[in-house]
Amino acid sequence: MTQPNRRQFLKKSTAALAAGGMVPYIFTARRSDAALFQSANDRPVLGCIGTGDRWQAVGPSALQFADCAAVCDVDKNHLDKGREKVKGIQGKKGVSREVEAHEDYRKILDRKDIDVVTIVTPDHWHSKIAIEAMQAGKDVYCEKPLTLTIDEGKQIIKVLDQTKRVMQVGTQQRSEMGQKFLEAVAIAHSGRLGKIRKVSCAIGGAPTCGPLPKVDVPTGLNWELWLGQAPLVDYVSSPPKEKGYPNSRCHYEFRWWYEYSGGKMTDWGAHHVDIAQWAIGMDNSGPTSVEGTAKHPVPFKDGYPTINNQYNAASEFNVTCMFPNGVEMTIRNDTDNGILIEGDKGSIFVNRGKLTGKPVDDLKENPLPADTLTKLYKGKKPGNHMGNFFECTKDRTQPISDVYTHHRAMTTCHLANIAIRLGRKLTWDAKTEQITGDEEAAKWVAREQRKGYEIKV
Repeated sequence: MTQPNRRQFLKKSTAALAAGGMVPYIFTARRSDAALFQSANDRPVLGCIGTGDRWQAVGPSALQFADCAAVCDVDKNHLDKGREKVKGIQGKKGVSREVEAHEDYRKILDRKDIDVVTIVTPDHWHSKIAIEAMQAGKDVYCEKPLTLTIDEGKQIIKVLDQTKRVMQVGTQQRSEMGQKFLEAVAIAHSGRLGKIRKVSCAIGGAPTCGPLPKVDVPTGLNWELWLGQAPLVDYVSSPPKEKGYPNSRCHYEFRWWYEYSGGKMTDWGAHHVDIAQWAIGMDNSGPTSVEGTAKHPVPFKDGYPTINNQYNAASEFNVTCMFPNGVEMTIRNDTDNGILIEGDKGSIFVNRGKLTGKPVDDLKENPLPADTLTKLYKGKKPGNHMGNFFECTKDRTQPISDVYTHHRAMTTCHLANIAIRLGRKLTWDAKTEQITGDEEAAKWVAREQRKGYEIKV
């Protein structure tokens, strides 16, 4: 299949889906990830939005299945490194395609020849770029956490349903890590734990820092564009470190500011809370109540930090979420990082290094059915997370880390943050997706966006 024919097919199939028509299943053979796109003419054209540290893993992974035509970053240092990395990878494969470099992501979305985009930006940019990319006819691979607010998740789902694009969230625990998490979910669903009573997610705490001085914006960084929908503020930073980034508002450290992220609650909660809700059968639902305590590195008033030159996301926290099926979920910073699933017949613990518990040991004598993981993985062979995404761009199905379930997991994390910032228990209606009985808290499902950077659906 030539590339133009492939694009024509995708456009026609997307139109058919939007009209309620049937779309042919065109990826039937169980091929290895490397064989997804045998012909150079069949390989999708890729645009990479955000080429910082995390992209150093995401980008090369995507380049196994697609050829990059353009990269984008608001930091020229990242942009130049990203472009050179792409050219180096593609040069070794004999791909002579020109790689454009842009500061503005809209230059990539405007290109009709680009089929797929990766979004590896700070969290507060994810939703806007993903929505506009789908509206521009692109399939999307976006790093986690997908959203900054609950309302953003609703907006993404609305656009996904309208455009019928394919979108994968970068929660690799659903695919990789030796498939330990996938197996843990399978055990939980098998009934071997009995009735599940409790699941605990230990995700670690967040760092703190002292007051950061105002300094000049680093050369090559478009600070206003980096801020996007967030308030326009001074650039603050400690002196540069020998290794890694200094304490600042920017780059890796954006995670510890509520203006751009949800702190550790969403940074790691996007992984463990996602798996936990999947394991207890609540991945398309949500909690009935959320409450907890937290320690923040700066004083808060009415849920907002009163100091604006230090990290402000919670450094310690202990949150309890009750689900309609009677399961209690805790999200905490202490104990061994991982997920403990407790049932009345047994318990298991899973993290990226191990899967333990008597029900796991029992698998040696009484293994799960051979096709268990495949069924759990939406009928596809479990494997490379990026490979799953590109496979789904061919058969026009939603990947293993779909937007719908990710939105539900992130809703739990966002509710947890709202509860610890306001310092009170929240009641949640998962069907209407509303905080009930608390008008002030209900306003926190969305937030004000700076003029010119609003999300438009």
